[in-house]
Parts: sequence; structure tokens; C-alpha cells
Amino acid sequence: MKIYIEYLANTDKKIALKLLKKWIEHIIRSENWNPGKLLVIITTDYHLKEINNCYLKHNYFTDVITFADNRKNIANGEIYISYDRVKMNAEKYKVTIQEELLRVILHGVLHMVGYEDNTDVVRIMMRKREEHYLKMRKKLI
Repeated sequence: MKIYIEYLANTDKKIALKLLKKWIEHIIRSENWNPGKLLVIITTDYHLKEINNCYLKHNYFTDVITFADNRKNIANGEIYISYDRVKMNAEKYKVTIQEELLRVILHGVLHMVGYEDNTDVVRIMMRKREEHYLKMRKKLI
């Protein structure tokens, strides 16, 4: 298992990487997957919009994009996160930047292990899993 976290955007504060990796691994294993090679890239709004447009043909800003390359229940892939969007959402939802960044990383990890959010029914299920892991993370991070 290898989890890499790369900051391509200027950030105010970085999360303790060792604890973050432990939390991500816990989430993946709790969902009955095995962690493989996972890259989390914290970048800018415009970089993520460019990725969104190029690969998904969506011409809008987003907070997270996940590219999964899973085989035999081994979670492999890349999660791209817009730090600009994280900061805006943190202000909007009145949470810290770190809390919002963790939520977005979690959202990407859940996509990695098969969760979708393209309908109201599955979006509610995904939100419940997010809430579960966000509560649990206080024990780890």
C-alpha cells in the first residue's frame, strides 16, 4: 500500500500526513477494499477545471475529481482536490479549512471504492458514510 499526498497549491496549513494516510487506509479497509497505490493531489481551481474539462467534458469548477483504477478490490487511483474550492466551501459551510479538506478527501476516497453521488438516493447514502467516517476520524487525526 502506498498513499501519496502532493500539494501543488499554496495552502495555509497542511494536515499531518502520517495520520491522514492512516485514516484513508482505515476507510478503504472498512469498505472491504485493500489499499493499493493512491495519489491525492491538492491543486488549484483552474487546474482542476482544466482536468474536469479535458477528461470529463465538464466545463465548470468542482472540489474533487477521482480517477479509479481498481482491480480485485484493490483501491488504486488519483484524487484531485481544488484547495481554492475547499477554502470557499469551508467559509460557506462555516467549518475550518482542515475539516473541509478532510471531507473532500473522504468524498474522493469513497468514490474510489465505488460510491456514487449522481442521484438523490445514492447521494444520501454517500453522505451517511461521510458523516460516519468524519466522526470516527477524530479518534485518528
